[in-house]
Amino acid sequence: MEESEELRSILPYLPLQMRSSSLFWPSQAAETLRKLGGGRVHSGHLLFQEIAHLRNALSLSSKPLSPSTSLGYAHFFDEVMSGEESRKWFQEVVPVLAKLLLRLPSLLETHYQNPHNAIFTTTALRLLDSQQPGIIFLSQELIAGLLCCSFFCVFPVKDRHVKHLPMINFDKLFSTLYENYSQKQENKIWCIIHYFQRISAKMPKGIVSFERKVLHLKNDSTQISCPDANFWSTSSVPLCRFEVHSSGLIEDQSSEVVEVDFADEYLGGGALGWGCVQEEIRFMICPELIAGMLFLPAMADNEAIEVVGVERFSSYTGYASSFRFSGDYVDEREVDTLGRRKTTIVAIDALRRAGTRQYRANFLLREINKAFCGFLYLCKYQLYQKKLQENGCSFALFEAATSTSMETSEGKFSNHETTNSQNDYLRMDQGNNIGVATGNWGCGVFKGDPEVKTIIQWLAVSQARRPFIAYYTFGLKALQSLDEVAHCILSERWTVGDLWNKLVEYSTSRSKGETNVGFFQWLLPSIYGHGNVLRPKMRQPKS
Repeated sequence: MEESEELRSILPYLPLQMRSSSLFWPSQAAETLRKLGGGRVHSGHLLFQEIAHLRNALSLSSKPLSPSTSLGYAHFFDEVMSGEESRKWFQEVVPVLAKLLLRLPSLLETHYQNPHNAIFTTTALRLLDSQQPGIIFLSQELIAGLLCCSFFCVFPVKDRHVKHLPMINFDKLFSTLYENYSQKQENKIWCIIHYFQRISAKMPKGIVSFERKVLHLKNDSTQISCPDANFWSTSSVPLCRFEVHSSGLIEDQSSEVVEVDFADEYLGGGALGWGCVQEEIRFMICPELIAGMLFLPAMADNEAIEVVGVERFSSYTGYASSFRFSGDYVDEREVDTLGRRKTTIVAIDALRRAGTRQYRANFLLREINKAFCGFLYLCKYQLYQKKLQENGCSFALFEAATSTSMETSEGKFSNHETTNSQNDYLRMDQGNNIGVATGNWGCGVFKGDPEVKTIIQWLAVSQARRPFIAYYTFGLKALQSLDEVAHCILSERWTVGDLWNKLVEYSTSRSKGETNVGFFQWLLPSIYGHGNVLRPKMRQPKS
């Protein structure tokens, strides 16, 4: 196998070695994996001894794991698990995981050796660095192998912080269980264990894609740039339909939608540590998301991450400290022509420590562009722009129809390269019925204003030409009148520009201390018993 540029970029972060164009495990590491594969380990204590041997064989011992990792593994598998659960784990699951790791070199070689046609864009595993838009396609089997590396704590950690990569080994997950036991931490681990039980019984055969989306900071006619304030204030795009859900969860949305991950700038946030809120819970019930933490550095203000095709394995109840694993989940989502489940998750990180600064013009712009980057299908915009330019047509960059499908004329994705001939047949109208399911983005520990964040997301969804926004309020008192507010705003037939200008006007007053009421009351006082419904003069679209 030829050492490609893609492989060279990710190889320092993999536990494998390369010699004579072949990936391999060092002999001592392979011997330890064969011992584990033979079912000769029967306790958490012995399991961690073998993990330590693996790490020594890979020269990783100079970078120690979290202090109580060994005790955490022993505690979970020897005390938390029942005797029967532990017996099945060590006899039926661990051997399968070890054998899967032994096959990791061949899985990766197959991944990189897929036949290439005329090159358009690579989709192979690589470091997908900041400000580098691109997409990676991984099989669920390869993802399972990578997550086994996390479980056995064999990913090298050297220089990950230099590249702003999150930690991906499971040492902290187990260490914190022992150091300060909590039921939510135990139940997070149960979700991971259940995933391994499922894939050891039957390996899933689908595909998952991970995409870094970027709104470029420099104006370039060949790329999509970050909109400025004037773009938003003059937008004539109509507001989309608004659905309010006072109960239910984003991941339980019945129709196909873009599901928003209220993300940390580091993908996954505290999923492998103490965290247990919206993003972390999603990573536990859909552990394949964790694979993205291997190769996706922190998001900048003009970036978002989109993941398509992850499978959900676990059911749960509760939130934060009340989070509990509640059993198996059978994911019955349909599969697209590329082999991905029709589950699209977009990670966007909100402004931290929002406070009063969230009302400043530059931070309003930061938030709406962040959401817009997530909700916009950038690859399709770029392909559409390219095709129009080739045909000598003008292109209204943010007015074109968008799509959330990468369906090709051949109906199947099998290579690491999409060909120019395939791209000619990429359909531009597949996403016209795909809305966005979201909620109180950035309104928890980040202290965002839920009324302002709601409007920002509505504007971004509308400008991205999505047909609707499905908003889950999670019972938040501040949004109890949201349905009525949305109805009143829609009755005015305002454009994105109209509502954005009102939001800016309000935020300016709020930041100057000229008002302390919420945006909804400021905009529509009649809902709160303060006079007539505000019916401002409509701004005429500029010609």
